[in-house]
Formats: sequence, C-alpha cells, structure tokens
Amino acid sequence: MLDKHGHPLQPTTPARARKLLKKERAVVHRHTPFVIRLRDRTVAESEVDGVELGIDPGSKHTGIALFTVSAGERRARFALQVDHRGQSIRKRMEQRATYRRERRSRNLRYRTPRFRNRTRPEGWLAPSLRHRIDTVVSWTSRLARWAPVRAAHVERVAFDTHAMSAGRPLEAAEYQNGTLHGYEVREYLLAKWGRACAYCGKQGVPLNIDHIQPRSRGGSDRVSNLAIACISCNQSKGNQPIEDFLKGKAKLLARIKAQAKAPLKDAAAVQSTRQALQEALDAVLPTHTASGGRTKWNRSCGLPKTHTLDALAVGKVDSITETVTTVLMAGCTGRGVHQRTSPDKHGFPRRTAPRIKRVYGFATGDLVTATVPTGKYAGTHTGRVMVRTTGKFDIRTRHGLAAAIKHTYVRLTQRGDGYAYTTRPEGSTPK
Repeated sequence: MLDKHGHPLQPTTPARARKLLKKERAVVHRHTPFVIRLRDRTVAESEVDGVELGIDPGSKHTGIALFTVSAGERRARFALQVDHRGQSIRKRMEQRATYRRERRSRNLRYRTPRFRNRTRPEGWLAPSLRHRIDTVVSWTSRLARWAPVRAAHVERVAFDTHAMSAGRPLEAAEYQNGTLHGYEVREYLLAKWGRACAYCGKQGVPLNIDHIQPRSRGGSDRVSNLAIACISCNQSKGNQPIEDFLKGKAKLLARIKAQAKAPLKDAAAVQSTRQALQEALDAVLPTHTASGGRTKWNRSCGLPKTHTLDALAVGKVDSITETVTTVLMAGCTGRGVHQRTSPDKHGFPRRTAPRIKRVYGFATGDLVTATVPTGKYAGTHTGRVMVRTTGKFDIRTRHGLAAAIKHTYVRLTQRGDGYAYTTRPEGSTPK
C-alpha cells in the first residue's frame, strides 16, 4: 500500500483494501502483485512499523517472504516464488557457441585466431548465474518500493561446510540422535539424495544417515561415504559391505556409487553466487545472512518444505505465528528476442517476425482482460496476450487458450514486465 505521494505504507489485508477501493479512498496502483495507492493520506499521517524480507535463494526457484516482527514473532504478509530461467539461458548460450564453432570449421573465410581478448573481469559470473542475482535484486528493489522494508535476511549457504568438518570427526552418535543433531550434514544429504531412501527409494518416511562402506570395515566419515536410508534398509544393511547388500542389483549399486561422489549441481550454482548476491543485496538493504541448517531448525515447528516457507524461516527466529494462504508464482519469461527469423532443421528461414512489436497498443506478454460478447469464447478472459498484426490476439489464461480475440474487445490491465504470474496455495509443492 502506498500513500498519495507514492511512498510505501504498512501492508494491509485484502478485506481492508476492498473497502478502501469501494469507498474510492484508494486506486489500483498495480495489478500483480496487487498494490493500491491511497488518495487522502501521507506517510506523516500514518503509523509505519516497517516489514522485513526473507530470501531463500535457489538454482531453479527462489522464495521471498515479506513479514512483520513483533516481540520475536514473525507474521507473513506476502509470499513470492520466482522461477528462474538459468537453464534456458545456458542452453541458448551453448547453442550460440555451437553455431559459431560450426561457422569457423566450414572454412567459409579466413580469420586469424584471437586469444588475447578472452580475459574476464574479476568477479565475472556466467550469464545463467548472473541472471539469478539480477532477478533476486530486482524483486528486492521492487518490494522495497511497495512496502516499508527495513532489512533483508538471506540464506547464504545451503550447508555449512565448517560445521560439517570443524576440526573434529563426525561420530556415529551424531547420526542416530534424530533431527535435532547434525542439521548441516543432514541438509546436504537430503538434498543430494532427493529426500528419498538411497536403496529402496521410499519418500515421506523417517530417514537415517547410513555409511555406504561401514566404519567397521574401513569406511570413513566423509560426506561422500554417507547416504540417506529408511529404517528398514538401514537395519537390513547393518555392517555389510554395500556390494554384499546389493548383490544381484548391479545397476542400483553403480548408481549409488556414482551419486555418492557426484557433486550437487544446483547447490554449486547457489554456492557460486552467494557472495555476489549478498554484496548486491547490501547495496539495496541492510542484509543479514544465515545457513540452511538454521532455516531447517526454524522450520521444525511443523511447517512443510517450500521455498517461500524457507524464506519465512531464514535467520534468527523465535517463533512463526502466521503464514499466508496463497503464494504468487512469478516465472521468468523474458521480454522477447531480437531474432526476426527462425530456421528449420536444415538452416533455412521458416518464418519472419515483424519489426514492430506493439500492435494496436498491445505487446506480447501484456496482462489484458477481454470481454467477448458472442461466439465460441464468449465471456471474460484475463491473462497474457500474444499479439498478431491481423488484430486477432491469443490470450493465455489459467483455464486455457482463448484464440483469435478481436483487439477491440481487449483492455490493457498491466504492461508486460518479463514475468508470467500464477498462484498456488501455500504449503503445496508446485508441479
């Protein structure tokens, strides 16, 4: 909520926002996320306690929670999950490199090899990694414009390597005392093995930490020798060598040995960007950091595992007394491409895109509402639009596609900002 000059005020409830709009004391400032602007009040006339921001950065998804703090209790006010497109960027970069490599190998022209221009500045990150940082910082700046954000709490590491090997051996008792012990090690292993038993694949059951090669037979306490196993498999295996326990299951044995030594690709992406993300957030807001093990400890009060609830539980938390019911999902879609032709599998141009991207005042990606009086798609449709020069637009809604809608029936709700918005209930895992 904003005052009449556009300065952020304390967030309000949906019911109060509807009353203010109905009484014409406020106007809609933005549709998604929904922001209203008061017409008769300023910051000086209001009581603004401020809110804080929790960020749970990830390789594919980042959870962001906006919450208030009172006497150590956190109350969620808004939850957002950002779906990154780092994998898509990486794929496009590899495709571009392949095209260039093929052109050079075809001897179409001679060019002296250039190697001295390959240097990269200090702190350089790959575009797929830089995209994650820019997206999180962009949303932090946005929310700071719409709400009185005082500080940010970010999960800096998914696991604390120092806590995992802080100059002392990891004793077997630490793996048998339940979820209150060895949080950093358990968080690493749960992520590595997909929160499922390494031997039978069961999920949603109590999981123990198991030595792949038993300690009694020379196995070490290194994380590469640890796996997650259900109670039944853990007891059945006992101190047997894994080769004896999985005798006759050569494929499963090979998979477990390979996965035990395989690094976490997603965790590596988060680890590579943690320092740059913290420095970028520090330039916007006072930022406090914490580890993933502490986040899991804070979530042990009964909260399910989601990115947004992890963001709510980041940092020093006494208790979490209130969560939101709906999470806004923002999928990174980009703002279009400069390419005007798309080739077929033989390299010949298949179609040509128009130079002008705005048609009758609309551009692909805008959020619109269309009211169709008659025909197959009679009714009201709200969603993202795909424009055509013919004036017949396609509108993608949550219920499906409304095709060939005449532009005169379409009304602009919000300009496209590079994101596709959907919602889901809090506590549910998106598909």
